[in-house]
Amino acid sequence: MRDHVDGLRELWAKELPDVRTDGAAVIGRARRLTLHLRPQIESIFKKYDLDAGEFDVIATLRRSGAPYRMRPTELYEMLMITSGGLTDRLMRLEKAGLVSRLRDLEDARSLLVELTDEGKRRAEAALREDMEFENSVVDRLNKQEQEQLAGLLRKLAVRIGC
Repeated sequence: MRDHVDGLRELWAKELPDVRTDGAAVIGRARRLTLHLRPQIESIFKKYDLDAGEFDVIATLRRSGAPYRMRPTELYEMLMITSGGLTDRLMRLEKAGLVSRLRDLEDARSLLVELTDEGKRRAEAALREDMEFENSVVDRLNKQEQEQLAGLLRKLAVRIGC
């Protein structure tokens, strides 16, 4: 079985035989998979009037458990985005009625972000459809292969600190 990355690596081996391209065997394939699957995943979110970033916010609030409320700092750290990037998303989500910002009773200087009932409904519906799609992709591997691949990717992610 050969793919596009194999072809690229062969061409580089001919042109620059002293350059190792082992990283492309993993990173190049991960990138191509992401780029290939992203439009389909984003089209799922679009059905729910969300973009991927907005989905990330409401999904993070939903999986945090009842009362589906977090401090903005917790959110942007968990999402690995800037506070400014989060602010833009929160403004759009609040305007759409998917989140609300509340005063923090424990700290009057800060606000909490809370998922609304509609936000909860959309997060759950979008997640269900997204997982159905993503599962259909990985189901092309058997369970043992899925676990092996997930384990190796986890190991790499931990070792590079992400």
